[in-house]
Amino acid sequence: MQATRGTPLTAATDQHAADRPTTGSAAPRRIVGLVVTAVVALAADQVSKVLVVAHLEHHAPVTLVPGVLDLDVVRNGGAAFSIGTGATWLFTAIAAGVVIAIVRTASRLRSRAWAFTLGLLLGGALGNLVDRFVRSPGPLRGHVVDWIHLHHWPVFNVADSCIVVGGVVAVLLSLLLVNLDGTRGTSDEAGGHRRGGR
Repeated sequence: MQATRGTPLTAATDQHAADRPTTGSAAPRRIVGLVVTAVVALAADQVSKVLVVAHLEHHAPVTLVPGVLDLDVVRNGGAAFSIGTGATWLFTAIAAGVVIAIVRTASRLRSRAWAFTLGLLLGGALGNLVDRFVRSPGPLRGHVVDWIHLHHWPVFNVADSCIVVGGVVAVLLSLLLVNLDGTRGTSDEAGGHRRGGR
């Protein structure tokens, strides 16, 4: 009878299921994506710092592109791009707060794009946070190793690059109204669609 009058109930149910964003099954995969991105970013940052400190520190800058790009190792007590060099402990606390906030957000993560973005931010924050704890002059006050020098721009490192790229992508995702759970639009609009479907 259902087949003659219209769409079968099972087909309608399947369509509603397809329209709903994935929830429990997507969360572990997105968290894994976040962690993998963060680990790769952290490893690239720390390995590059070990290499440049071992081979380039206390040497003249190495020119890669004349007038554009040098490798020049400097110790930075401030934030990214040598901002606020007199408040090392404050930037340590801020970086720790960013790490905690991202970890707490991970349980709501369903979006692949947000997983990549938060992974970059987490890896970058951890990369510079490691320096704060293990490098001189001491824990919480350690100076970050910067080594990439674009002319007319402060010296930076891989962690800074990850943070900047992650921040730019986060802004773009927000402008495109992409939510952490993978839905599009504001939270109120998403709630309205769910209520309307009931």
